[in-house]
Amino acid sequence: MNSNDSVKILRVYTSSTDKLKHTPLYEMLVFAARRNGLAGATVHKGIMGYGSSSIVHSAKFWETNDKLPVVVEIIDESPKIEAFFEVIKPYLESVRYGCLVTIEDAHVLLFKTGGKKTIFEL
Repeated sequence: MNSNDSVKILRVYTSSTDKLKHTPLYEMLVFAARRNGLAGATVHKGIMGYGSSSIVHSAKFWETNDKLPVVVEIIDESPKIEAFFEVIKPYLESVRYGCLVTIEDAHVLLFKTGGKKTIFEL
């Protein structure tokens, strides 16, 4: 991926409590994206939201509920994103309480790769 490339952003809207077997869904998506060589993934944990059930969940300090909205964003070139969606689609369809998946166009303004720090750079 380079600056000035047109790319796609895959977004998966789900809940912090959604799991596949014993693994949080958002964690499974990030590791699957990495295994499949996608450029990057980010998980955003919301402080308030609702989905198709219309039940509002929030992170107010007096609530003991840990069910919060989560958005997983994965970005890469269009063919890679579309192929990755086909890989994860069966997993997403098996989520008990549902999820929402969107794909949208994006334009890369800057893509700067980072390097790992060595002990001598500290």
